[in-house]
Amino acid sequence: MSVYVDDMRAKFGRLVMCHMLADTDAELHAMADRIGVARRWWQSPEKTSGSHYDIALSKRALAVQSGAIEITWRQASAMNARRRVCGELGPPETALAWLIEHREKQRRANALQTGPADPPAPCASAPLTNALVPVA
Repeated sequence: MSVYVDDMRAKFGRLVMCHMLADTDAELHAMADRIGVARRWWQSPEKTSGSHYDIALSKRALAVQSGAIEITWRQASAMNARRRVCGELGPPETALAWLIEHREKQRRANALQTGPADPPAPCASAPLTNALVPVA
């Protein structure tokens, strides 16, 4: 079981924020308590894409000192997607490859369900032609 902090750098007022996520909510809340992040800052799965805290970089440094694993924001995003599908974050090392494979499987499944695509509708900017009247 692990806690992760990503390398996102989002400005929030005077602060710069990143994400902290964990394999379980118990671990996530325990780390938040350890580094001094109030529970009211928890972003629950019902309200967001996955259970996490947005934390300031100073709290990120404390989390890393307390054992959190540093990951990229892309890994965090892919891990959250895997959690929505599989119920667990999984290892960050395989998260991006998992997401690419998952999306490809979705595309193939959708292609099988819909069959060949309909021809695209004409663009508004394309000249319309009448088969009976030649266009000059």
